Order: sequence, then structure tokens, then C-alpha cells
Amino acid sequence: MITPQHNLLGLTQKELIDFVLSLGESSYRGGQMFRWLYTRGATDIQSMTDLGKSFRERLDKVATVHGLRLVKQMKSPQDGTTKFLFGLYDDLKIETVLIPPSSAFQNQEAAMEDEQKRLTVCISTQVGCPLDCKFCATASMGSKRNLSVGEIVDQILQVKRLTGKRITNIVFMGMGEPMLNYDNVIKSVEIITAGMGLAARRITISTAGWAEKIRQLGDQKWRTKLAVSLHSAVDETRTRLMPINKKYNLHALISAVEYYYSKTKQRITYEHIFFDGVNDTEKEVKHLVKLARRVPCKINVIPYHSIAFTAPAGLAASLRPSPRMGEIVERLRASNLNVFVRSSAGADIKAACGQLAVHMERHRKRQPSISNLASTEIGIAG
Repeated sequence: MITPQHNLLGLTQKELIDFVLSLGESSYRGGQMFRWLYTRGATDIQSMTDLGKSFRERLDKVATVHGLRLVKQMKSPQDGTTKFLFGLYDDLKIETVLIPPSSAFQNQEAAMEDEQKRLTVCISTQVGCPLDCKFCATASMGSKRNLSVGEIVDQILQVKRLTGKRITNIVFMGMGEPMLNYDNVIKSVEIITAGMGLAARRITISTAGWAEKIRQLGDQKWRTKLAVSLHSAVDETRTRLMPINKKYNLHALISAVEYYYSKTKQRITYEHIFFDGVNDTEKEVKHLVKLARRVPCKINVIPYHSIAFTAPAGLAASLRPSPRMGEIVERLRASNLNVFVRSSAGADIKAACGQLAVHMERHRKRQPSISNLASTEIGIAG
């Protein structure tokens, strides 16, 4: 049921139609509002001029269009990457990144990749993250809450409005684990594809390995791309780097990936950072080659970007980039695998892969254990 002063931003077309019907209006009004919100980027009800003055006055009494608040905008002088700090209604903050064309990958072989040719927005799905991956700055924030559908899609609308540029690709690779906010992510995909003119193939959803949701994504009608944050094909190593591996080990993860591929026939992307003395050994490389041959895939090798600014401890504090990265990349290619090396675009403004974190939120709250995350998922839903 729509409550007084309900935020229209984040409602799907069906939900907007249901809303106007509840007000005794014709269903086509919902379609008009949908286009105003997501195609034209309206920020208030009064700007929706073809709704009619009397209807807009009624709407103002029961609804609003409440979006994000820009706190800070930083542009890299080195590569043009732009990072946006947005404030939420409850004074929490998130970061969003605009990645310019020809800056996503280092190597010439990536010239035909979508991200290398397109203007990409990297969006967040949670405030912080509960998964505690040892190489990710967002882990230093702890877990605050999931973003609402409106907060997710408004990142794209705000970037378009602030830059005046046409966004061509969306990656759910910002702060948070998208699969822990699954329903809101899928609703966001629905809005993006129907209201913003982006095909599902231009959207990538990333996950640290939430296997059951990978299967669910395979069953969806949306044919978005799937990226899996892998970082080791050896259970013991992956568990050290990514505690989620205790809940979903490699067998469970790859079984889910195989199921996803069987349903979608879409190539998987594995994201992989190589750390000195941790996952760059001969054993690690052999296991990675074997795993990568299970389903059609590409491997995005990501240079390690320092998270020292978050004052990490334990294993996180000891991680260093592998000096063997280039050698391993050539070894993987020699094994007939598709391998691309991501750039460090945005590293100078702490906007590169793994570096998103709101500094003022550094103090870590007690996090739920990985084994208990399934039961806490509802509690943190936005």
C-alpha cells in the first residue's frame, strides 16, 4: 500500500500503475510517471507537466521524489575517472564511480571489450559490506544496510545529471554484495532496462560467490552478465582471502556457475587479484586453469590496489601485489584462456577496484559471521 509522502523514486512501472489506480486515475498515468522519473530524470512532481495541474497537486500531498544528495565529486587528473560521494536520507554515505572509455583494461587485446569502448557507471548496492574480503576497503566500513531500489537507480540518474553524459554500461561492482540485496538489485535492473534504455547485456552483476543467488539469477528472465570475484581456485586459500568460502566453497560456487551457464549460455567473468606468496604459486595457477575450463569464461586480472588508508590488520595488512602477475597472465593465455588485465584507473583518487570506502565510516561494527548471514539477510534489507 502506498503511504503518504511515499517516495516514487524506485517504483517499477507496474508499481506506479498500481499507485495511480489506487488514486482513481487511469493506468496510463503510471506509464507517464515512469518515463518522467527514469527516462527524463524528473526530480520533483511539478516538473511532470503532462500529468495535469490538479493531479500533480494531489500527488504532492501523498508522494514525493526523494533522491541522493551529492556530497563530493572527484575527478582523476590522470585518467578521467570520476568518483561521487552521495549522502542518503539517514546521513549514511555511499560511493559511485564513472569509468571513462578506454581506461578499463591495460592490454591491447581488450580493445573490443564493451567496457573499453563504453562509458560505465560502477554502482553500490549496500552501505558497507558484511563479507570481509581481506583485499577490499569496503570491508573496513562493516555492514550498515542494503540500499533501496531508489538509492540504487538514482546513482545512475545523478551521474547522468551531473555530467550531462550518456551512460552506456552499468556494473554492480561498487560497495556491497549485490546478491545480499537481490530483490532490490533485480528491480533496479527492471527499471534500468525499461526506463533508461540500457539492454541487459550492458549490465554486469558481480558477486563474491553467493551460490544460491547465482542459481536464482540464472532462472531470471533478465540476461545480465555475471562476474564472480574468485581470487583463488584452492579452497584453503580462498577461505583466507574471502570468508564467504566457508559458507559456499568452490564446489558449491562452481556448481552454481555451471547452472547459471546452462540456463543463460552467457560467458562468465572471473575477477582475480594475485597476491605475493598467497595465490601466485604453481599449485594455484594449475587449479585456476582447471577451474576456468569448466564453463566458457574470461578472466579479468586486477592489479592490487592498496587499502592501507583503512588501517587493515592481520592478513589484510600483509597483502602485496604479486611480482609474478605478468608471468601468470601469459601462462593462462598459453593455456588458451581469455585473459584481460584491468587498469588501475581511479587509483589516484581511491576509486579503483577494491578501494571504495567512506572514510568517516571506518569504525567497524561487530559483523555477523558468514554462517549466520542467511538469517541476517532479511534484517539488513532496505
